[in-house]
Amino acid sequence: MEEIEGNVWKFGDDISTDLIISGKYKFKTLDMSKLSEHAMEGADPEFSEKVNEGDIIVAGENFGCGSSREQAPLVLKELGVGAIISKFFARIFFRNAINVGIPVIENEEIPDKVSEGDELKIGLEDGKVENLSTGDSFEIDPLPDFLLQVLEDGGLVKQYKKKGKFQWE
Repeated sequence: MEEIEGNVWKFGDDISTDLIISGKYKFKTLDMSKLSEHAMEGADPEFSEKVNEGDIIVAGENFGCGSSREQAPLVLKELGVGAIISKFFARIFFRNAINVGIPVIENEEIPDKVSEGDELKIGLEDGKVENLSTGDSFEIDPLPDFLLQVLEDGGLVKQYKKKGKFQWE
């Protein structure tokens, strides 16, 4: 898997799926390009206009808490978010993000040591995150090979379409 490089967008603790994409929008359309216009609106109303392909969300604890709303990682994927780093993820969000092809990294140290606008380079296979803006580097726990393969394939559905089976079958 290639390295991920992008600018940091910082958020605090307890970013719920409703802050990522409000339920009031999901009942009006399932078109991800339309829904993504409202991504992170509850935490930063202009986020969808400012974020660039490959950018990285860095948050405190409990990112993706709340409902199991699959649209939450899908709208972030639609915007091109390259990865999400958080001190702790709600478990269902963590797996939903992997299933749609967004790398998620749990790390206690990084959220406190990066600033919005910093440029990060993430090596998922070698377990390293470099802050290209400050020169700091961090060790991360690598994801298991089967999850790296899901990400490499672009998500669980794409993996199945590509291979005609899931990797663990």
